Amino acid sequence: MAQDAKRAISSRRFVSPSFNDIRLILNTAQIMSLVKGGPLQLVTFDGDVTLYDDGASLIPSNQVISRILALMSRGIRVGVVTAAGYEEAKRYNDRLHGLLEAINSSEAITPEQKRNFIVLGGEANFMFQFNSNAPHLLESIPKDIWALDEMRAWKDEDITELLDIAEAALNDSVEAMKLNADIIRKSRAVGVVPKPGTKFFREQLEETVLAAQKVVELSDVGRRLPFCAFNGGNDVFVDIGDKRLGVACCQRLFGDIQGINTLHVGDQFLSVSGNDFKTRMVCTTCWVASPAETVDILDEFLELAATA
Repeated sequence: MAQDAKRAISSRRFVSPSFNDIRLILNTAQIMSLVKGGPLQLVTFDGDVTLYDDGASLIPSNQVISRILALMSRGIRVGVVTAAGYEEAKRYNDRLHGLLEAINSSEAITPEQKRNFIVLGGEANFMFQFNSNAPHLLESIPKDIWALDEMRAWKDEDITELLDIAEAALNDSVEAMKLNADIIRKSRAVGVVPKPGTKFFREQLEETVLAAQKVVELSDVGRRLPFCAFNGGNDVFVDIGDKRLGVACCQRLFGDIQGINTLHVGDQFLSVSGNDFKTRMVCTTCWVASPAETVDILDEFLELAATA
């Protein structure tokens, strides 16, 4: 009924319910369930296309900021779980500065509630927590505080081997399709990024993802170590770990919050190449297609929670 009122689904004569209609109906159903049966204790977000446009940053005028502050004022923990694998706080501040500055200056949120904001980068590899006294408003959190037991068992030599295999597979795709691209190697990821002025076709990105995923899956180390191969919109990366682990790490940091009390909002839920897909294993999820839809979801929750 809620989505029908917005999208006039039952009033349409010639256009049947679409995939987007169904996606948004399910999102609303998830929100209603959390309000009725939660309570909601943790919300995690993807970055690009979920909180801000692809490749952009969270600027002060972004409408999602006031909604996130409203969540935090209710005592709800908030995390950004992103594929962006930076090891230093400044890089995350560059992407999230509007939100971080708003949290820092807010008088509606207590100092304790401000500490309820975290960033987990590289899927599940680098965690930072809000700290008003830190130079970039974020401080690195030692892994032994938040890492899952299965992650503690990962061996450095396995990580190196998996990334070597993934890099070779990515190189093969670049050469086979003659992509105008560079290979970027990080400590916990390897990827194909376009050279300046280059835009990849979706089919090229999907082929690169699937080829790398299959090669790594068939390797011995790929069976031992969790990884995520995904299409980032105009690049392809293979990361150590995945967002299932990322959300679970956030749950652990805040006292082992359960999946029924957790919501993850993201835009990449296609099972083939979406890095948000596996979060469905550990929490409730909402699938959005734009930052505006994220705002709508949060408004739905806040309105329903206010009258619950």
